[in-house]
Amino acid sequence: FIIRGYYKDEAYTKQWMKGGYFSAGDVGKIDKDGYLYILDRKKDMIISAGVNIYPAEIEQALMQHPAVKMCAVVGVKDEKWGERVKAFIVLRKGYEVSEKELEKFLRERIANYKVPKEWAFVDELPMTPSGKVLKRVLREMK
Repeated sequence: FIIRGYYKDEAYTKQWMKGGYFSAGDVGKIDKDGYLYILDRKKDMIISAGVNIYPAEIEQALMQHPAVKMCAVVGVKDEKWGERVKAFIVLRKGYEVSEKELEKFLRERIANYKVPKEWAFVDELPMTPSGKVLKRVLREMK
């Protein structure tokens, strides 16, 4: 699907059109067989100590834990590293889990540098009407 731009919005069109192509803002990779895999949204990518960290990978690992009902991972400002990984966790009813337990769980599944340095256990995540997590709201939460 090819578009020429946004209806009556030249400024927004210029923001998303790069070299004649629409830039959707997704980050992906193509495997050796030519299949395209979407990894995450470019705006959600965390850059910590010069390393790209994709929140979706951490979220997928967290969702494997039986106590985790929902989660979202964002980058928050860090004076030393640029950004650090912060996880927001909604627990299933009747479950309890500590940060240390989740860290141990993740270290068995993802690289150590991707394990969140900061945790927030919340009752719910801010969502759009269509059911997507509002990560910009999470980034602003203290």
